[in-house]
Amino acid sequence: MPRLDQHFVHLGLGAKAVVEPEFTGMNWYAGYAERHDSADGSEGRLVSMYRFDSNWDAWEMHPRGDEVVICTEGAMVLIQQHADGNEERIELRAGDYAINPAGVWHTADVTDPATAIFVTAGKDTEHRPR
Repeated sequence: MPRLDQHFVHLGLGAKAVVEPEFTGMNWYAGYAERHDSADGSEGRLVSMYRFDSNWDAWEMHPRGDEVVICTEGAMVLIQQHADGNEERIELRAGDYAINPAGVWHTADVTDPATAIFVTAGKDTEHRPR
């Protein structure tokens, strides 16, 4: 049985769910884009799970669609930077979720080692240092 923290799932057009190859680090995302961007475009979604022991060291932004963040264990503070420059802090504990709207830069502080599931419209995702 695959584990979500090792083998993410792609949700594609036609209500398809595809188990992805094992996650091996940030370079994995280039292969993911090659496998799915041309067929599913902005409508494809990546379902992934990560465990965090420390604050994120970068910001990210998904220009093509919203992202759902579901905290399943521990606690984290999701920080969203809106177009007007205002920052919103959303505390998430196990069972809580938040939505990162398309185009909103976001990062997180980890207040208690946390695990979260992400449902991401990842096409053309951008990153910048924190």
